[in-house]
Amino acid sequence: MDPCTLVAAAGGAVLAVVAAPAILTAAGFTAGGIAAGSVAANMMASAAVANGGGVVAGGVVAALQSAGAAGMAGAATAAVGAIGAVVGGVLGGSTVCSTVASATTGASAVRALLVAATNCTV
Repeated sequence: MDPCTLVAAAGGAVLAVVAAPAILTAAGFTAGGIAAGSVAANMMASAAVANGGGVVAGGVVAALQSAGAAGMAGAATAAVGAIGAVVGGVLGGSTVCSTVASATTGASAVRALLVAATNCTV
């Protein structure tokens, strides 16, 4: 894996793990339960209708509410980090290299050193 993609993947993993609790809360999966009128409330209502009036224990809504209330378990954190790493690596590798190239435009010696050190094509 080239260094630009590695940096982007690491950034994606960290960002995903840090952002996940805030995203869960914003969606309505809170420590105090599912927030009224939220995306989570709509998901819960849909799940209840689909399952004859109740939310399935261990289902998606229940798992998200558990993570929103008590935080993500180790396995969930690892899965979110892995997904973030894949997305960051796929979408961000070329962005990291192009950003480095833009920052070093006009400084050809620095740019040449950076290209040699990181093996990024800029």
